[in-house]
Amino acid sequence: MPQRDGDLVKVEAPGEAHAAVMSARASGKTIGVVPTMGALHEGHLSLIRRAREECGYVAVSIFVNPTQFGESADLEGYPRTLVKDLKKCDAAGVDLVFVPDNDAMYAPDHTTWVEVGRLTQGLCGMSRPGHFRGVTTVVTKLFNILAPDRAYFGMKDYQQLVVVQRMVRDLNMPIEIVPCPIVRESDGLAMSSRNRRLSAEERAAATALSEALGAFVEMVADGEREVAPLIEAMSERIISEPKAELDYVSIVDARSLEDARRVEGQVVAALAVWMGNTRLIDNAVVDVSSDRAANDAKE
Repeated sequence: MPQRDGDLVKVEAPGEAHAAVMSARASGKTIGVVPTMGALHEGHLSLIRRAREECGYVAVSIFVNPTQFGESADLEGYPRTLVKDLKKCDAAGVDLVFVPDNDAMYAPDHTTWVEVGRLTQGLCGMSRPGHFRGVTTVVTKLFNILAPDRAYFGMKDYQQLVVVQRMVRDLNMPIEIVPCPIVRESDGLAMSSRNRRLSAEERAAATALSEALGAFVEMVADGEREVAPLIEAMSERIISEPKAELDYVSIVDARSLEDARRVEGQVVAALAVWMGNTRLIDNAVVDVSSDRAANDAKE
């Protein structure tokens, strides 16, 4: 595993961050980047550890990006724990933490945006207009500043992962996007910075998300291939929880993110649920390609 050469460096200016990364590249190191909005938890740290294992130089960005938030209250309420985050990055062997402010990332007369069509229209794009435009714009800016060879993204934000992969492909960015598995609490809840905003009662109720997805996986394993009963089963589990308000439940193709007509090949069950004022997302990926291969072999 590559090791950090010196102490953790915290940088606020984009130019200084870029210079540090380019210096590391000039010395022959592979650059790994983990973009975050801070409030780091074990899910983030799993990405950092993966980057540390695979890259000679690891940079983490911490920036609560205002352009991907729809409501000012949501932006204002997003947890900010920079001192603790820096300690976690230091312990994980991060070389550089890039912590820009809003002015450094968005000039007062900023008018340039990066948008990915179609993939951003469904799922979270339905209830969060403009969200993915904010994501793809800030990720592009971070990629320009930090110039990674590899960038690490968690699969909990599955739509975001696919959108960033498509953006990198379509814009010929020489970057490998590395998907990393969802990290869960012991009771199944996907780790998220937003979890700390849940009350004790909401936190207990939030396991409904992973339980609904567990029902989906189990039904597919038992041979169910029709979408309607799978969506019904997941929806019923969420609706049965009094503190939960369902935003959406969808089953989509894992690559195109288009609604699946049947469970064939690789598909994703994705859902978004409000617990009080906190919106949680989760997903489960299943691959039944072997079913299709077996049927083809019989014909």
